[in-house]
Amino acid sequence: MGECLSLESYGYRGELVALLKKANVSVYDRIEVKTSDGFVFQGILMPKPELSAPYIIVLKLDNGYNIGVAIDSSTEIHLIEKGKLSQPTPPKASLKIREDLPIVSILGTGGTIASRVDYKTGAVYPAFTVEDLYSLVPELSEISRLRMELLFNIFSEDMTPAYWKVIAEKVAKHIEEGVDGVVIAHGTDTMGYTAAALSFALRNLPVPVVLVGAQRSSDRPSSDAALNLIGAVSVAAKAPFAEVVVVMHGETSDSFCLAHRGTKVRKCHTSRRDAFRSINAKPLAKIIGDTIKMLTNDYLPRDKKRELKVMSDFDEKVALVKTFPGMTPDLIDTLIDKGYHGIVIEGTGLGHAPRSILSSIKRAIDEGIAVVMTSQCIWGRINMNVYRRGVELLKMGVIPGEDMLPETALVKLMWVLAQTRDLKEVRRLMLTNIAGELNPRTIHSHYPPVEV
Repeated sequence: MGECLSLESYGYRGELVALLKKANVSVYDRIEVKTSDGFVFQGILMPKPELSAPYIIVLKLDNGYNIGVAIDSSTEIHLIEKGKLSQPTPPKASLKIREDLPIVSILGTGGTIASRVDYKTGAVYPAFTVEDLYSLVPELSEISRLRMELLFNIFSEDMTPAYWKVIAEKVAKHIEEGVDGVVIAHGTDTMGYTAAALSFALRNLPVPVVLVGAQRSSDRPSSDAALNLIGAVSVAAKAPFAEVVVVMHGETSDSFCLAHRGTKVRKCHTSRRDAFRSINAKPLAKIIGDTIKMLTNDYLPRDKKRELKVMSDFDEKVALVKTFPGMTPDLIDTLIDKGYHGIVIEGTGLGHAPRSILSSIKRAIDEGIAVVMTSQCIWGRINMNVYRRGVELLKMGVIPGEDMLPETALVKLMWVLAQTRDLKEVRRLMLTNIAGELNPRTIHSHYPPVEV
């Protein structure tokens, strides 16, 4: 039997709860609804979004579609059958996994990259046993022997530096146990931040660490989960490099994936399956099926004898601030007054900020706060020596972020400040290429052409 949660736990509120309780109805029960205008619906009562209208119930019809039905005091609700909610049992995998295959650990943090749908109720469950995953994506049985561990199950927008530390230390533990690579299942919205964090926290990697997610969940025919998982496990098992990367669809069709360096990747589209792009860099590799084609020779090679060093602390008192016309200095002053240790400014163009906040930036630096400049432009690099405003900011002590993405600069500054608060040493480390986050020069071929 499934969990006996209250109707309120499933999003139902107020008078609607009273009506459902009067009819002895719970979520996942099969019911009949007769509306005041004569319509009759039969289906399974489903959970509803918390912010939906309070007088709407959600029914899953026999054809599989969910509908919202408006309920009022004259609506009749009848229980047909009490529901049973149980996690679906995956089919037994009759696969024999070869003992000579590489070993890959998959760590779960959330998202729908590895999930199983109960089409009777519409509930989505994490598929986090080896048997589950092999039954969902049988191609994985020809690529590696899998180990699996669920670290936590959170929305990626709730990711924090404290979670980064947990992930880094768990990755290190699995690597120390001798695996050939690690895959991290992660929600896509903040995947770039976590990839950057692990790039700095896991120094001297001996094997690949691969973040992977799904833009479209497993209950959709257009889901990208299977191809992304195959690509990610392939990279972890046999890619020639030992770096933190993000592996996701390389185009909208199911033809190939790309491996993007963890410090150079951004989610550039809200919903497309090829949402992730390497910024100011080429992807490291193209993955077709389980075949890996390297796109660059600039990478740290795989070497299982290399000794991993974990530096997983991050200073959370760092902020990312985007400048805008009409910006007032109190935004910076508040961060100073609240005791922040670092500020990354997402400035305009080559690295500029409005005159209105210059005195506050100087105050921040004078009080020992590290200030780093990046650009709101996605491609290219800042150059604060071209125009007077940039020169003024440099003279104050602002640290140029070169061609780093603002989010990468934020993560790096958190990592640096966890090691030192000395501004000279902070500057030196921020200007040192540690994990492929800085390119010595801008290569214009990285800028994608417009398709017309």
